[in-house]
Amino acid sequence: MNKFYDNTNVFAKIIRQEIPCDKIMENDFALAFSDINPQAPLHILVIPKKQYIDFYDFTKNASSQEVNYFWQLVNDVIEQEQIVNKGFRLITNSGSDGNQEVPHFHLHILGGKNLGRMIN
Repeated sequence: MNKFYDNTNVFAKIIRQEIPCDKIMENDFALAFSDINPQAPLHILVIPKKQYIDFYDFTKNASSQEVNYFWQLVNDVIEQEQIVNKGFRLITNSGSDGNQEVPHFHLHILGGKNLGRMIN
């Protein structure tokens, strides 16, 4: 467990089922659900069920099994939502310069239309 992890963040509450979510799917180590403020026609968040602050924390400290299950869930969502051929964008933000809003590692899956250039 990360000693700097904020256990009161919204994703921690979703994992503990204190706050409901529109669950898309889950496995033993990760959860996928619809973003409440979608930025594209398809906007799904994938989070690990354990306490990791950001991508770096997750990749440095999660077990290989957790990492594998996380990415398998990402692929399962991509397949279920039928965006393999049309395309999609994966985004994770980290820290203040990355504009991370919730201090729990999460991955955004966006799709359903042409998303344009990422950075102009």
